[in-house]
Amino acid sequence: MFKLLATIKKDFRILFRDKMGLVLMFAMPILLAVVIASVQNSTFELVNKNRIPVIIQNSDPGRVAAELEAALDKAGIFRLQEVAAVQNEEELKNRINTKDALVAIVIPAGYSENVLSKAKSVASEALDGVMQEEKENESVKPGATPPVRIYYHPVLQQSFRKSIDATLQTALQFIQSKYIVKEVYFTIHEEDIPGSLEEQIITNQTPIEEVPLSRGDSPQIPNATQHNIPAWTIFAMFFIVISLGSSIVREKLNGSMVRLRTLPTHFGLAVLSKQVTYIAVTLLQAMVIFAIGIWLFPVIGLPALNLPSHLWSLAGVTFICGWCAAGFAICVGIFANTQEQANGFGAVAVVIMAAIGGLLVPSFVMPPSFRVIMLLSPLHWCLEAFYGLFLEDAGARDILMNIIPLLVITVLLQIIAFWGLKRKNLI
Repeated sequence: MFKLLATIKKDFRILFRDKMGLVLMFAMPILLAVVIASVQNSTFELVNKNRIPVIIQNSDPGRVAAELEAALDKAGIFRLQEVAAVQNEEELKNRINTKDALVAIVIPAGYSENVLSKAKSVASEALDGVMQEEKENESVKPGATPPVRIYYHPVLQQSFRKSIDATLQTALQFIQSKYIVKEVYFTIHEEDIPGSLEEQIITNQTPIEEVPLSRGDSPQIPNATQHNIPAWTIFAMFFIVISLGSSIVREKLNGSMVRLRTLPTHFGLAVLSKQVTYIAVTLLQAMVIFAIGIWLFPVIGLPALNLPSHLWSLAGVTFICGWCAAGFAICVGIFANTQEQANGFGAVAVVIMAAIGGLLVPSFVMPPSFRVIMLLSPLHWCLEAFYGLFLEDAGARDILMNIIPLLVITVLLQIIAFWGLKRKNLI
């Protein structure tokens, strides 16, 4: 025990002399968590607080086109900038390329007339048999529908384009339905529909209530912080491979291991001390990043991190994740022959495991071919366990099916590390 404590103390001294390693283990993950959380939070709040600047060119003087423009403004995601009719598409493209607006919507001439004629046609077909005599006297055949065009700047991502398309389609459908209702009422009653009845028919929508699924008693709507802090905490834990892997390789190369074999001690004791030291480091990383999410994020305008109600489960999951990260780093250090190999392979492996594990891209959007590979990534099981605690307010029993695979992977890493020590005659 005294030898173990002395070795741990020595490892801590070596660790704190490694300034670059400390930066990689603490400063970089913290910066990454702040930046990614800020970017995602801005994306989540885009439709609530910010509006997408949109150039709108209304080439139709009719009232229907004016109502469509008003409906787009009422949608809440556009900041409309109306412009006069341009001579050609190139002029409109140049307006977008100034980046004053990333989108332009063109309402064509004849739009109002087409909507009105289509409303009469639909009303006539809907009342077939009821107003047969009038239908025979007046046949309505709407012309071809002129398209409402949207011009995009190439920088606009597909997710935003889909949101804009959906909003425009909703506005178009709203205007079309409104005039169909008015035409049907007029055909039946031979008078304009009362404003109160029109409002009741058009705006009578079923309310939508967002209820996040929760295994606890106090469900909370997740925010960008709840998603990002656990993910980048795990990333930080596994990035100890840069420091720990290099440390093991350095001791193999400078003869420390040879000297240890001549002493009445076991090299496994040195490996165990490094594992204990770096598990402590991962716990410290988690506490620092969680503290930043709780206290610093609200100061810089980001949502605060809400800790799960099961704190002992959180401590247990954090410890197991740190243990797995330390085991992975030790395996890399044992099998690498140079520090460059340890640093290069370790960093790339962590990024790959993060990518296939759901840290960089959500696991539910993974292609089917990656679903099996994803289960091999320890970062996937770490993330699922943390998400169960932070997003679902789950307890230890609820996340047991995530903990068991993580423990299996951790034990396998310990076995592989022991086999590597035996194979290289280090123990």
